[in-house]
Amino acid sequence: MQFSDFKLDKTGDGLLPVIIQDSVTLKVLMLGYMNEEAFDRTCAEGRVCFWSRSRKSLWTKGETSGNYLFVEAMYPDCDMDTLLIKARPVGPTCHRGTTACFDTPEDEGFVRRLAEVVRERHAQMPDNSYTTSLFIKGVKTIAKKVGEESAETLIEAVSGKRDRFIYEASDLIYHLLVLLEQMDVRPEDIERELALRHR
Repeated sequence: MQFSDFKLDKTGDGLLPVIIQDSVTLKVLMLGYMNEEAFDRTCAEGRVCFWSRSRKSLWTKGETSGNYLFVEAMYPDCDMDTLLIKARPVGPTCHRGTTACFDTPEDEGFVRRLAEVVRERHAQMPDNSYTTSLFIKGVKTIAKKVGEESAETLIEAVSGKRDRFIYEASDLIYHLLVLLEQMDVRPEDIERELALRHR
């Protein structure tokens, strides 16, 4: 794939819109633009380089912060006028210090949202919260609950009762998220470990 393959006659400025997506979590991180030189540098170095429309110059994402975007794969769209780059981010992508430039936690799925709720409960420790009670009791109690829910999930799997299996598996995932929070581990840490094993 070469820059000349793209059809940019409709863009007006001849710049290629580029969507950056986390290759592990699939979260959309940012939108940038490339000219031919930025595209060629990205391909050659394996780090995302953009054309800054405000500064009128090349800029490699992370050149000052160290928060580089390492290219994993590149996909042109069906009209050949936009590029999707799946990248491995090092640190936060947005200049605000956030994971992405878009504030859309819901696009990561409900399990991620539930992990955020568990994190909020841990930080705020509200009264009359089951999650709070688990954190108060500590890691041994939380780990015991994960073990109990694992056993109940296995029992329903063996019995072949799909609805009951879904119910118990949901309990297991919830308690595992609480244990992950207790151990200061994020779902994305698990995803990255699994992605490394997959490679």
